[in-house]
Amino acid sequence: MAQPKYITNIEKITQIPKEEREKLKEITNKFAFRVNEYYLNLINWDDPNDPIRKLVIPNEGELNEYGRWDASDEYTNYVVPGCQHKYKTTALLIVSEVCGAYCRFCFRKRLFRSDVKEAMADVTPGIEYIAQTPEINNVLLTGGDSLILATKKIRYIVEKLRAIDHVKIIRFGSKLPVFNPMRIYEDQELLDVFRQYSTPEKRIYVMAHVNHPREITEEARKAFQALHDAGVIVVNQTPILKGINDDPDVLAELLDKLSWAGVTPYYFFVNRPVAGNSDFVLPLEEIYRIVEKAKAKTSGLGKRVRLVMSHTSGKIEILAIENGKAYLKYHQARDESQYGKFMVLDCPKDATWFDDLPGNEQYWQKPVKKIKQAVSVN
Repeated sequence: MAQPKYITNIEKITQIPKEEREKLKEITNKFAFRVNEYYLNLINWDDPNDPIRKLVIPNEGELNEYGRWDASDEYTNYVVPGCQHKYKTTALLIVSEVCGAYCRFCFRKRLFRSDVKEAMADVTPGIEYIAQTPEINNVLLTGGDSLILATKKIRYIVEKLRAIDHVKIIRFGSKLPVFNPMRIYEDQELLDVFRQYSTPEKRIYVMAHVNHPREITEEARKAFQALHDAGVIVVNQTPILKGINDDPDVLAELLDKLSWAGVTPYYFFVNRPVAGNSDFVLPLEEIYRIVEKAKAKTSGLGKRVRLVMSHTSGKIEILAIENGKAYLKYHQARDESQYGKFMVLDCPKDATWFDDLPGNEQYWQKPVKKIKQAVSVN
């Protein structure tokens, strides 16, 4: 199959009426637009509320005043250009500012701004930092989409990381298994890299981003299988998104189809309060109820998923929300002393983020950036 053509001009999406395209241009002037022909073919254009459409086609709500460009203060995690180190054992290399398509709810949409330069073509400073920091045992390659890089560049990065003995796990954050699965299963050179460097002692993981069960096509399953055959472990994470997957039946189907394809359900995220994301936001209590109803419909394999908020202070797991109270714990924490901390906070009906819970301030402090050149886009 030929690689799909990429489209960055909303005018070329002729399935959208011309008058509507004119309105959407104002949005694409502020927030970058990109999609490909394969993914466009998954959209039911007769349905204005089609969830696949909502994932990648701009919506007028993106112009609402809402949120911050960097809702989790990632700028405070940079230790050298292109490398974040927030949690003790994990480093992030921001290796790309391009994706197979741009999700309208993306929490890193700041990377696609022309005046922001966080992704680094030269990963040398980050790899040198990782080599000098022995507590780092796993590295996440992200962006953007790490698998959109040329295979030659992927091999270079993987070889450099595999030369560091204390790096046991290499992770690729990617939506290409569903945005452009052919890029994976047709690239034998890429699969050879994975086959060579994903070993029984030191695995490579792909952290997939499948948001809706309709994305799991025959092509996507073929991509998952190619990764499995190359020794890669594939897990999935998705935010819970209003109008896209905020339905227990849809989420249960997603959990089932992932499990059947051998993809581990890993995280359900609360959508971060990022600029332009207001149309996708749901109250915490509603998200919790949807997730619990979905889990009740699936097997123990599907129930492995955790519901978390990726907050400035750490990954906060939502254990339960009952009778106006949120029961939470730090699943991961910037401040190591807070790891595993159990919290009970009042949960107003309209609360959508940790910061909306009265008393949250007692559990964390605003972080200070680690290097001078890190600049907040907020």
